[in-house]
Amino acid sequence: MNSSLVDLLPPLLIVAPILAATLPIALGLRFDRTGWSVAAITTAALFAAAGYLASAVHAGGRVTHTLGGYPRTYGIQLVADQFSILVVLLVTGVATGVLAYTRRGGPRGNTFYTAYLLLVGGLLGISLTGDVFNLFVFLEISSLATYALVASGDGPESAVAALKYLILGTVAASMYLIGVAFVFMATGTLNMVELAEAIPNAERQTLIQAGFAFIVVGFATKVAQWPLHTWQPSAYEQAPDGATPLIAALVSTASAYAFGRLIVTVFEVDYLASMPRAASIVLTVGCVSVLAGTVLAVIQREVKRMLAYSSVSQFGLVIAAYGVVIAGGSETAFTGAAIHLVGHGILKAGLFLSAAIVATSYGARTVDEYAGLAKRRPVVAGAMAVLLFALVGVPPAVGFVGKWYIALGAVEAELWPVAAVIFLSTMLTLAYAARLLEKMYFTPAAGAASARGHGPSTVATDGGEQSDGERGSDGGDESAAEGREDRASDDGAVETPLAAGVSYDPTGGPGRDGPGRSPDPVSSGMVAVVVVAALVAVALGFAGGAFADFLEPFLTEVFN
Repeated sequence: MNSSLVDLLPPLLIVAPILAATLPIALGLRFDRTGWSVAAITTAALFAAAGYLASAVHAGGRVTHTLGGYPRTYGIQLVADQFSILVVLLVTGVATGVLAYTRRGGPRGNTFYTAYLLLVGGLLGISLTGDVFNLFVFLEISSLATYALVASGDGPESAVAALKYLILGTVAASMYLIGVAFVFMATGTLNMVELAEAIPNAERQTLIQAGFAFIVVGFATKVAQWPLHTWQPSAYEQAPDGATPLIAALVSTASAYAFGRLIVTVFEVDYLASMPRAASIVLTVGCVSVLAGTVLAVIQREVKRMLAYSSVSQFGLVIAAYGVVIAGGSETAFTGAAIHLVGHGILKAGLFLSAAIVATSYGARTVDEYAGLAKRRPVVAGAMAVLLFALVGVPPAVGFVGKWYIALGAVEAELWPVAAVIFLSTMLTLAYAARLLEKMYFTPAAGAASARGHGPSTVATDGGEQSDGERGSDGGDESAAEGREDRASDDGAVETPLAAGVSYDPTGGPGRDGPGRSPDPVSSGMVAVVVVAALVAVALGFAGGAFADFLEPFLTEVFN
């Protein structure tokens, strides 16, 4: 491979989406609705570049780029290794796939895609940065973009959810930055590799320990660990349906990755194992979040809130795995955490996209409103069933592989309560997944969404009237008059807005566009991306051993 090209890929992966984020607004001054095309071209190119970089890492090991040639002590260093490249592939892949929904499902405004690309750039920066201060910078870039995406939803509830996220996110970032400041005062460097060498020999160990405590609090909030999780359910529920899959799959995932990176690369396992109560604190935070998240998910009626609380639980598993790593130096548990991070990202992207399709079709948002979905949308229901089984941990899906490695690591470290928590959480996850599956497959649709007045009022957001099913926004950059115009479908046919209270029903009446019915608001691309997510979830389960082999060079470096 061309080594000079490979060396340039880490900075290009970060800079390209940030620069491209300016194009939707700039081009929007002359052309309408350019945002989706810019985002699609950019994310597809990023995914291809990430694949090329991953092959280079697999073949030759770590790829490092030092910006400007400055010494890493005070320069900016970007690092792609076996751990970080998994998150890079996840970010670019999910960002590309979600666009298959937003093409028709919206939001379609240019400002939305500016925030979309800015978020992708921030997440890639989190994944590739090699110093702890620039990690803070990229955390803030991604957070600011996420606030904007959440606030772009329809109605004041979205603004309130974004404000809550803004307040807690700012507190979390402040906690992290204070922790970094303490560590810098004790060591005099911000580079991750140099910090790993300096921390054990630092004279002021109290500062190091205080810094780690602040960092734990900051990331516990960013990763939505109980009881600092309160921003997440509201943000997931109130964000536009086209934005929630991206946020749910990637934002907390990148933060969880960053926390694991600091544990194994900066502070290192041996040092944290000698720090009083470090392992017990991380273990407690993770295990409590696992149980609290699953219990709260079981009692939810709104599908998006149920999946949001599920994320609290699933990320709790990852944090608990980090605690096992600190307590027992378990490579197995760390492998499980890495697999679970990637797997959870795929699962939540697919599940939230499925929920968005159902909301677009029927306005259904509660578990009860999913009754009879398997007959009306058999492909979507089937993909959703596969993803739910994978979330529970049914083999051979990726959800099982991640949990298996984490539980095995806990058993190897003789941390039996952690293994018990994993088993109990699996049973509780089955409870809320089975409730949704029962509604989809075994409960007849007593009344269609249209009969209850929940049907979507428009096919897609085009900058004007909004669909109740979408709850999206176009960023206010296109006129309402444009939004009320009939829109041409992908194949050139003109699609008219759905009448208020009318929902598309693929099983009723002769012909696709019979009396009182409108064209199907769901495109084949929307359905295809959900099916692909389900297939990838199963394929990654079969590739569990390949995951471990790919991570082996990184594990050998940080654990030996």
